Amino acid sequence: MLAGFALATIIALAAHAKRSLSASGALAAVAVATACAAAGWSWAWMLIAFFTSATLLSKFGEGAKRARTGDIVEKGGERDVWQVLANGGVFAALAIASLAWPSVLWQAAGAGAIAASTSDTWATEIGTLSSAVPRSIITRTRVPPGTSGGVTPIGTITGLAGAIFIAIVALLAGWPLRAACAAIVGGFAGSLVDSIVGASIQRKRWCEQCGHGTERAVHTCGTVTMPAGGFRWLGNDLVNLVSTIGGACLGSLCLL
Repeated sequence: MLAGFALATIIALAAHAKRSLSASGALAAVAVATACAAAGWSWAWMLIAFFTSATLLSKFGEGAKRARTGDIVEKGGERDVWQVLANGGVFAALAIASLAWPSVLWQAAGAGAIAASTSDTWATEIGTLSSAVPRSIITRTRVPPGTSGGVTPIGTITGLAGAIFIAIVALLAGWPLRAACAAIVGGFAGSLVDSIVGASIQRKRWCEQCGHGTERAVHTCGTVTMPAGGFRWLGNDLVNLVSTIGGACLGSLCLL
């Protein structure tokens, strides 16, 4: 655990210096990573695989993505404490549970949870750069890039690739085949849950000045936006949490 804490601190400080994590995000990342390391290095490597791939992809085409989605997405750039916990909190909780009650169940659920975060992140980071116009996963109508619940063919394929990536890492870490299967099933399904919830009941806002939808409380033009649908308490971070829980539960079905 101490070795995991030391490694997590080094990685978090480097990520904070590169502006991938805010100060609060760095502290949360150290806590999550330390909990995973306490359960064993295999849990830590799974988390590192997610975080490293997510960070690298977030930097790929960063300027273009900001230009396409900056006036829509609620947050961007540095991940804060809520984003870190939404993506890694469930995985860390399952790691701790595996310490108290060792079982392949926790590995399957953990693989599904972290694969869901990876799948959703990969799909978002690559799909945003797609030349194809995103469409709502529910209504199939065209939506602007960055809109929650908007999907593209390349984004969907990349999301599946992210889940497969975690499955491969799980096998390399010595986890059983069923856990790898859970990563693919739970990961991809979890990312679809994220899109469905995002398109249907996630809070939406409207900028009267610019005349289009956004997730931002204050639009880039400086106008305070108005509620325009969904549950006001259901933001993107909570949707990500629902996605990881869904990935954990659906991944666990591979044990049946």
